[in-house]
Amino acid sequence: MSAEAQMHPDSILAGLGKLLPDLEAIYKDIHSHPELSMQETRTAGIAADRLRAAGYEVTTGVGKTGVVGMLRNGDGPTIMLRADMDALPVKEATGLPYASSTTATDPEGKTVPVMHACGHDMHVTWLIGAATLFAQARDAWRGTLMPVFQPAEETAQGAQAMIDDGLFKRFPKPDAVLGQHVMVGSAGVLSSRPGVVTSAGDSLQIRLFGRGAHGSMPQASIDPVVMAASTVLRLQTIVSREIAATDAAVVTIGSLQAGTKENVIPDEATLKLNVRTFDEGVRKRVLAAIERIVNAEAEASGAPRKPEITPLDRYPLVMNDPGAVKRVGDAFRRHFPAERVQSTAPTTASEDFGSFGSEWGVPSLFWFVGGTDPAVYAKAQKEGTLGDIPTNHNSRFAPVIHPTLEAGVEAMVVAAQAWLQVQRG
Repeated sequence: MSAEAQMHPDSILAGLGKLLPDLEAIYKDIHSHPELSMQETRTAGIAADRLRAAGYEVTTGVGKTGVVGMLRNGDGPTIMLRADMDALPVKEATGLPYASSTTATDPEGKTVPVMHACGHDMHVTWLIGAATLFAQARDAWRGTLMPVFQPAEETAQGAQAMIDDGLFKRFPKPDAVLGQHVMVGSAGVLSSRPGVVTSAGDSLQIRLFGRGAHGSMPQASIDPVVMAASTVLRLQTIVSREIAATDAAVVTIGSLQAGTKENVIPDEATLKLNVRTFDEGVRKRVLAAIERIVNAEAEASGAPRKPEITPLDRYPLVMNDPGAVKRVGDAFRRHFPAERVQSTAPTTASEDFGSFGSEWGVPSLFWFVGGTDPAVYAKAQKEGTLGDIPTNHNSRFAPVIHPTLEAGVEAMVVAAQAWLQVQRG
């Protein structure tokens, strides 16, 4: 084999065709057996077993359920490839023959349905496929490959849990950290951008305190339901009246809970809300405005206690290194047809992937892979109904297996090979 052929990712991807039936079976199996955040023991076991079978050194239990593989293949760069493993407390409504009917116990002790409604089952399968192909074609690259299967992305715990468990001390520092995510879009189309690619995310719980009374005697109460309703409405003015039109922010109240009976005014109400921002200054202004409004509404209602504002989770901005974007983008354009490599605007979705690169101090790159049937997407685009396609976290979200599966494996191999290619002497 010539040096030029060795340098081309096609020499690694030559085995993909034979591997696809096995990868499809893995995907369907993981989809049928989703696991909640920090409970991904079965999924982690599948990933670990597949890495061992391919010849990787495998470390399990990193950050509770995380898996790290190491394949040393001579002198060269170290490249970390990341996939997240967890599913969501959502009841699946796809009607697929391999749909999930799984239930699990959530952190609050409740039994909930579980579904891979964000595509992490596809992410795990992509990384198993890429890791296997690199192991089968060691003559085509030099360096060290480090596949990382991360828990609890959905709760913003997993990346930090692995870091806190010594990821940076127990494993070599990579030259680059690479990751990808399936999204709504024509299957097999890749998109990314330099700089900010996903938003910062902050989730908060707010407890509002009132004074309960009989529903027929509201004058004896300090009604936390009314207090909560006023707070919800006022919070909606933060984006429309306190953030410049040239900036961007999202404030969503996803949960409002109060009371148990129609004729009983309760003692308290609880809000859970989510904030997405692309700029640290905007983030601080939004969070300060939330605190100001919550406290002011409570005071205006005569609340007996100040509200309790409790952070639930926080996602950092994911920032793509410009040099990594160019290197991988050039590799993508050499391998894929031009129409399948696109630029994207920043998305208001959030990810904890960015913690690996930013805290390790190495370049990182995150890109998206379309997972919608191309014919379905083209029809919706023509008719102006793209909003009707089920998005990530929807109970009907289901990437089309082909060509999404092969596209993600190819993208991961091509991106890693942009660093691991054999150098001509």
